[in-house]
Amino acid sequence: MSYPISKIDGLGPYAIAKLKKLGIRTTDKFLQRAGTAKDRLKLFEDTGIGEQQLLAWANIAAMMSVKGISTGKAGLIRAAGVNTVRELAMRNPGRLAKAMKEANDKRKLVRVLPSEKSVARLIENAGKLPHKISY
Repeated sequence: MSYPISKIDGLGPYAIAKLKKLGIRTTDKFLQRAGTAKDRLKLFEDTGIGEQQLLAWANIAAMMSVKGISTGKAGLIRAAGVNTVRELAMRNPGRLAKAMKEANDKRKLVRVLPSEKSVARLIENAGKLPHKISY
C-alpha cells in the first residue's frame, strides 16, 4: 500500500517540500527514487538531504509497504529493533511480539498490540515482498 510521504516518520516539512518539488508525493514513488545508492546520491544532489537520512526514510517506506503494516505498526516494529523488511522477514514471531510489547509499554506507540499470530503474518508477508532497496 502506498501512503503520502508525510506519513513517513521523521520526514519534516522542509524535506517534504523538497521531495514534492521533484514529483515525489507517495511512499511508492519515494522508494522508486531512493531504492539504490546511486538513486540516493542523485536525490542528495537534488535536495541536499543526506544519503543516510534518505536511506533511513526509504527503509521506513519499505516497511510501510508490507501488507498489514500501518504507519503505527511500522514505528512499533522499528522501536522493537527491526529496521528493514529483510530483517523483519527473518524474525521469530514470539520474540518479536514480546519486543513490540516491551517497546510499546515504554513509548505508547499503538493502542492495540498485534497478537503473536498477527506478527507471524506480518513476517510472512515481509518474506513475500521483492527487495525494493539495495545498500
